[in-house]
Amino acid sequence: MTGTRTASSRGLLRIGRVVAIPAGRASVVAAAAVLVLIAAAAVATLSLGRLGVPLADLAGALTQGAEGKTAFVLERLRGPRLVVGAGTGAALGLSGALFQTVTRNPLGSPDVIGLAAGAGAGAAMAALFLPGVLPVPLGALAGGVLAMALVYVSTGTGFRNPGRLIVAGIGVSAIAVAFTQYVVYAVERDKATVLTAYLNGSLSARSWDHATTIWLVLLVVAPFVALIAGRLDVSEMGDELAAALGAEPRRTRTLAVVLSVVLSAGAVAVAGPISFIALTAPQIARRMTRGPGPHLVLSALVGALLLVLADLAAQQLPVPGNLPVGVYTMAIGGLYLGYLLTREWRKGSL
Repeated sequence: MTGTRTASSRGLLRIGRVVAIPAGRASVVAAAAVLVLIAAAAVATLSLGRLGVPLADLAGALTQGAEGKTAFVLERLRGPRLVVGAGTGAALGLSGALFQTVTRNPLGSPDVIGLAAGAGAGAAMAALFLPGVLPVPLGALAGGVLAMALVYVSTGTGFRNPGRLIVAGIGVSAIAVAFTQYVVYAVERDKATVLTAYLNGSLSARSWDHATTIWLVLLVVAPFVALIAGRLDVSEMGDELAAALGAEPRRTRTLAVVLSVVLSAGAVAVAGPISFIALTAPQIARRMTRGPGPHLVLSALVGALLLVLADLAAQQLPVPGNLPVGVYTMAIGGLYLGYLLTREWRKGSL
């Protein structure tokens, strides 16, 4: 390592000779703003509602320890849920940014290639065929991994060809969704209710073990993302130019998709297949900076903010039935997708 220096001419933060992370001024300002919003959403999550910790007591409880009801809320009820939500959102946002960058498809995400559908099928299989033997989260993880393996094999080129990747993913998704729907109709009603809540994505009853899992995934993946961040920035110029500059576009693309899948699988393992965060977070990050580039860190922060806000709504809005957080992310994502399509239609791009 030779220290940290900024390459202002290319908007890169360089760490030694190997790692170069795109970090323009607009991205730094936007990231700081999103961090402030995440902090505000976190305070609201811990303090609002009948069981919320009063604002006057919150700072002391976080820094000096808590007792009684306050300790229960922070250590068992809302604290783990908040940390899991932030980590899961960050993983999904980063996963979407990686996938959209290498496929050059602004409407792409790991969900498109069947990971979420495969995870749902795995969870359904665990609930129907292996109840009490294989936990539903592990079944979901296994289903997601199997779906990615099927996509990898069926493309004939692994993860290198974005077009084949998406087509294969659509096919695998269709099969997985069909299996999941069969299970939902086949299992007993009470089990089907629990399974349906998980399939929509849920942060209820999360523990510090879940928090450790998702943040460990982020910690393991982060160095690899930092290693290829500069190459991803160059790869947006096209494969020929990227190859001429030594970015190794095919190898970079494969590694980026693998990292995207790992991040999504980790998110699915702790929270179920939460939709639209991976799709919308990179788009919002790009529009906040109004510039090119993968915006990896900002996408992760926006993903964390979106999921924390969605979970805050799931906890506080007076909606009958205690809807899982995935229902709210679908609403957010659907509205934003409609906005994007309307915007592109008015510009004449559609």
